[in-house]
Amino acid sequence: MTYDIYIGDRTFSSWSLRGWLMLEKFNLPHRTHLVGLYTGTMKQDMADLAPAQLVPVLRTPEGTVVAESLAMAETLAERHPAAGMWPEDAAARATARWLCASMTSGFGALRGACPMQLNHVNVGFGVSDDVREDLRQIEALWQHASAFRDADSPWLFGRYSLADVFFAPVAARIIGYDLPVSDSARAYCNATIADPVFKAWRAEGQKVSYDPLPYDMGLPTRTWPEK
Repeated sequence: MTYDIYIGDRTFSSWSLRGWLMLEKFNLPHRTHLVGLYTGTMKQDMADLAPAQLVPVLRTPEGTVVAESLAMAETLAERHPAAGMWPEDAAARATARWLCASMTSGFGALRGACPMQLNHVNVGFGVSDDVREDLRQIEALWQHASAFRDADSPWLFGRYSLADVFFAPVAARIIGYDLPVSDSARAYCNATIADPVFKAWRAEGQKVSYDPLPYDMGLPTRTWPEK
């Protein structure tokens, strides 16, 4: 019973990271297929997945094609209830769904100004008022989630859940652009990028070189933190 997950370039495709983490973090068997976002082969690579046009895309073992990350998340959680993809507590579960929906529909300023890149940390990035407001809203949601977890847990709802999947690229953006957040928010971001599964994703992406480098901000950089 193996899923097929179609992803874009690991270093830059934030939505692909979400789709892959759903399977990898919850130990669901899968095969990974790379779609050519930067090689011009995306359309032909996804021809058999129509009408899906964007990555990630999931194909179930029965052949059903599922696009859109929230649809993928709910499909996998429904099919694998024992995997614990959502929090067990009903209130926490509802809140986690709220956070995931907020991520998919909001924070456009952050996503537009700070495309995910896992190569390095940009130094001296200028943070607009709109990005600051997105960060404020994100921190408010993370703080709200903290009511449902033990103080010792690094994850939003105590045990790693789909909420952490959906916010992993946000954490990567905060690290990659050295964005101004509270100490507690930065600790969460550091826990995210230090997770072995996240590190494995990044390491695989670093095997690919690009010329020119996508999303080059023309800023000084420092090494990506190796936690």
